[in-house]
Amino acid sequence: MRTSGILLAVSSLPSSYGIGDFGKEAYKFIDLLKTIGMTWWQVLPLNPLGYGNSPYQPYSSKAMDELYISLEFLKEKKLIQGKIEKFNPNSDKVHYDAVKAHKTKYLKEAFSNFKGDQDYQLFLSKNTWLEMYAIFMTFKQVHDLKMWSLWDKDFKNYVNNQSIDLTPYQQEINYQKFIQYIVFTQYMDLKRYANQEGILIVGDIPIYVGIDSNDVWTDQNQFLLTKDGEPTHIAGVPPDYFAVTGQRWGNPLFRWDVMEKDGFKFWIDRLGYNQTLFDIIRIDHFRAFDTYWKIPASCPTAIEGAWIEAPGYALFDAIYKALPSIKIIAEDLGDLRPQVLALRDHYHLPGMKITQFSLPVYEDHANPATVKEDGTNAITYTGTHDNQTTEGWYLTLTQPQQHRFDTYVSQYKGSIADKLVQYTLDSTYDVAVIPMQDILSLDDQARMNVPGTIGSPNWEWKMIDFHDFENKLHILSSWVKKSQRTK
Repeated sequence: MRTSGILLAVSSLPSSYGIGDFGKEAYKFIDLLKTIGMTWWQVLPLNPLGYGNSPYQPYSSKAMDELYISLEFLKEKKLIQGKIEKFNPNSDKVHYDAVKAHKTKYLKEAFSNFKGDQDYQLFLSKNTWLEMYAIFMTFKQVHDLKMWSLWDKDFKNYVNNQSIDLTPYQQEINYQKFIQYIVFTQYMDLKRYANQEGILIVGDIPIYVGIDSNDVWTDQNQFLLTKDGEPTHIAGVPPDYFAVTGQRWGNPLFRWDVMEKDGFKFWIDRLGYNQTLFDIIRIDHFRAFDTYWKIPASCPTAIEGAWIEAPGYALFDAIYKALPSIKIIAEDLGDLRPQVLALRDHYHLPGMKITQFSLPVYEDHANPATVKEDGTNAITYTGTHDNQTTEGWYLTLTQPQQHRFDTYVSQYKGSIADKLVQYTLDSTYDVAVIPMQDILSLDDQARMNVPGTIGSPNWEWKMIDFHDFENKLHILSSWVKKSQRTK
């Protein structure tokens, strides 16, 4: 069945409190998706934001960020008693540190008014990982948020010897548990509503976990680390279209030999948990299940490194044996060796196609008849969170390239982005997902991320309101119907 959806980070939703959350605007977005006839909402990772506020460097692969908690819903449950002051309601950027400072005081108040009930106790009993995560986050507070490898010895080695008396820290530990209970509960309520309305939530998980994460701290033997907890080698990709010196992500690499010996327990546990959160899971950087770029941690760029084979077939055999109903999207972008696609196709995983790159606008001789689409089992996008917006991308093309683009989309009307959106919806691929920035025909001021760069303005774009989106509902609905992507 042909379907479609929108890529929009939760943080980018409109909000009166500085950042999108699991509150009323998220429910409204689901209603608007249904109005258009779309059935997919693809989000970015929801885990606690780490270095550079990147959702791909999280403090945990299971926990969710407290910033997504709806303060309004807490007030409805009488966990917040007084008035909630608005914060940056008209900003089109998320100012993370300021937003966190604003929301934390209300979350602390909610915690002080919270009385754990049977549902809370059941949540704790089902999520045994939460104890160590809460301790991890508490220890980070004790050490001014420094990376765990820089903590005092007893804290750093607590996983092995548990020699610290936690009594002085129990209040903060309990607060961290409360936060995860609230954010999980609010999210699952939202997901149930989405599913009831016929909307699937497509999650996104990075293939690697952050070095400064609960995952690495508690399972150090699963990663390539020194005895002091520093990575010996790190993840990234060599020089490519996005970055001339490659991308040095800094994530620690997996010890695949250790993982294979224990039946890939880390992966099955991680994916099994995320399967409860999302209807479909997009795994970023799928190619590393075949071969991954191994960079010495001492190298300042990603130029130096080597491709190393990973046990992809053994891993996915184990995953599907343990989680037979899991639905996965393989992020298979970039220059790949044929074995990556063979691995993807062996498990019938849908890949990804980017229309900005699939149109041969860069060729000297362009003919619409030369555009080929290899099958239907893929999700096609105008671009992703790592791409320029379509309007921004078009401005970087030469005049001949723009002319070729105009030729390919000449049958469509509207802005440059409108034309590419329609072209993408009309493609033969099973699913078409459009970034909200392209729905709104925004330029690169609304770009979500520039690969290879860290910090502001990455991850900061936010909608002020739904006004412009609502003004396009009728035309969007007509495009979806024309492309036969309605139920």
